[in-house]
Amino acid sequence: MTTTDQSPGPHHHDDTELAEFGYKPELKRTLGNFHTFAAGISYISILTGTFQLFYFGYGSGGPAYWWSWPMVFAGQFMVALCFAELAARYPVAGSVYNWSKKIGNPHLGWLAGWMMLIASIVSISAVALAYQLTLPQISSAFQFVGDGTGKYDVATNAVVLAAVLILFTTLVNAFGVKLMATINTAGVFIELIATVVLIVLFAVHITRGPQVVMHTNHTGSGYSTGYLGAFLVASLASAYVMYGFDTAASLGEESLDPSRNAPRAIIRAIVASFVLGGLVLLLALMSVSSLNGDKLSTDGLQYVVLDVLGPTAGKAMLWCVLIAVTVCALAVHTAAIRLAFAMARDNNLPASSLLARVSPRFHTPVLPAVIIGVLALAILVVNIRQPQIFTVVTSIGIIMIYLAYLGVTVPMLVARLRGRWQPAGDGRFSLGRWGLLVNIVAVVWGAVMTVNLIWPRASVYNAAAPYHWYLRWGAVLFVVVIAGGGFAYYWLVQRHRTGVLAEHRLEAAPAAPNAPLAAPAAD
Repeated sequence: MTTTDQSPGPHHHDDTELAEFGYKPELKRTLGNFHTFAAGISYISILTGTFQLFYFGYGSGGPAYWWSWPMVFAGQFMVALCFAELAARYPVAGSVYNWSKKIGNPHLGWLAGWMMLIASIVSISAVALAYQLTLPQISSAFQFVGDGTGKYDVATNAVVLAAVLILFTTLVNAFGVKLMATINTAGVFIELIATVVLIVLFAVHITRGPQVVMHTNHTGSGYSTGYLGAFLVASLASAYVMYGFDTAASLGEESLDPSRNAPRAIIRAIVASFVLGGLVLLLALMSVSSLNGDKLSTDGLQYVVLDVLGPTAGKAMLWCVLIAVTVCALAVHTAAIRLAFAMARDNNLPASSLLARVSPRFHTPVLPAVIIGVLALAILVVNIRQPQIFTVVTSIGIIMIYLAYLGVTVPMLVARLRGRWQPAGDGRFSLGRWGLLVNIVAVVWGAVMTVNLIWPRASVYNAAAPYHWYLRWGAVLFVVVIAGGGFAYYWLVQRHRTGVLAEHRLEAAPAAPNAPLAAPAAD
């Protein structure tokens, strides 16, 4: 008798897709439909993204920047549809990595996984810094470092607050997916209710009509292409928000009936984020007392909430924003752990046997939770004295996520054109005859937006002193170094070791002598 043999259990058919990768089921299936939806929507996090980036979008493009929200949604929705089809076919941990490996090749899969992993670690740090945008506005008591007027007071205090959040997400994830899902689901429920309440409160305080989104505030005057140049810069505020919906699929090995629930969760997460986030942004512009002054382009939505709702209700809403930031960081950390586990299980990371070890007590990979938390804390240190460099690093993280998504949609398109793509059957999600068109749009969108994100514009990467060339070209340089250096390591070292580790490999049980062949398990 071997330890790798698995007797058919109540979730045996949920593990069918794992067999195609040669993996044995190890993670505990406890997550239901709403849990997977909550994982996807908390990663996108309507309140976190809109409150963290409204100031940038408004400052760069004026009220008309709002149009970037539906534009980004339309493009990312095409990507989400492709991912939903993949989630129905392959609901496995480390979704982007395993999808790229399966429909492309192991080398492309490693690169997509590597880019997504580094980007996820950076994203944890970036999301955690959002505490600084909210807590000191609730009370000055949360400004622990100085009084906020010193040169490095705000940046250093942001690191202190962010470190507390990352320690929390590390501990929660180390104690297992059930605790994470309970906290995340409760947080998402509060966030959704708070978002709806905020929309209603903004709606009853409107002072101008929806035509406000046609105003540019003359932001295009400094660009040779006019407002188009300003709009492309401002659109980054929306592009930085609407991603991470694949997290629902990355928890596929811990979900019940994942091949049906994960696709629905992906689509519902991005649609709900678009509708609710778009209404928050629109009604904020319609209800704020004045569009003049610089508060909208410095303090953002936090200022709008306090201006429209007053200090008492406004601060209550900011507490809800804080909850949203917390569960967002938790979801990003969770997704990064599953990705690291998936790559380590294939012996595709240093010390893979340790990183892929699943705790028998907590049924989760504990070591990746700790290491990812430590790395996220290390990245935060950059922000203490060099917040502008940290802004570049954050942008690099988003760029790498878009590149990792292209590492899935491009080989998927190639597979379609060659007639090799076979969607899941048995009534599970499929794009059918629309698949090719959706896939083409997803690839074109991903490529165009990646260029827009990485474009070395001073207004994005070198907007304030000190004006150094390496800041302006930082995104290009660092993406080349991270992608090139990482892949060089893989090609020269790691690819010679790759393969499912023995302790994670599915071993077929030997058939009994003269026993009839078992019928295929029904999906």
